[in-house]
Amino acid sequence: MLEKANLLEAIAGKNRGLLATEQDRQGILVAIANLEDINPTPRPIESTHLLNGNWRLIYTTSKALLNLDNLPFYKLGQIYQYIRVENNSVYNIAEIYGLPFVEGIVSVAAKFEPVSGRRVNVKFERSIISLQRLIGYDSPESFIQQIEVGQKLTAIDFPLNSNEQQGWLDITYIDDNLRIGRGNEGSVFVLTKA
Repeated sequence: MLEKANLLEAIAGKNRGLLATEQDRQGILVAIANLEDINPTPRPIESTHLLNGNWRLIYTTSKALLNLDNLPFYKLGQIYQYIRVENNSVYNIAEIYGLPFVEGIVSVAAKFEPVSGRRVNVKFERSIISLQRLIGYDSPESFIQQIEVGQKLTAIDFPLNSNEQQGWLDITYIDDNLRIGRGNEGSVFVLTKA
């Protein structure tokens, strides 16, 4: 599909948006809109077999995520989003790299509620910030297993007030291995199956 290839080519080498110039961003937004226009899944929320699973962020305009790269002595690593449709859970995980032995992780656990064929309301419930070594982090999968069993971690691990920490996300494109979403703060997210 030409539109999908054009988008992937436009975001290649942009380090999830960190290296995108204003001209790059405009071109990427056009490529995103062109792909959204031909979304093969008109009601993405109902296509749970596509939505469910492990995703890796390949491009975003989210300042909150991209600003993680501005921490002193640290650089933003991979960003993952794991969606568990069976219990309406979503886990966002950002790996942070820098000085040896003090690699970090920033994570948020949330619940989502479908409100239309393409929109979900999201209520953030738990935030975890830690050094990877302190929590024995070796993969997003094992980390999420720790969260799902309610394990208290050696971390800054605190509940979030879901009445105050909430938003929504429109899934504007999804196929077997690519998903595009637009959030309530105007951010765009492009993810690929991990």
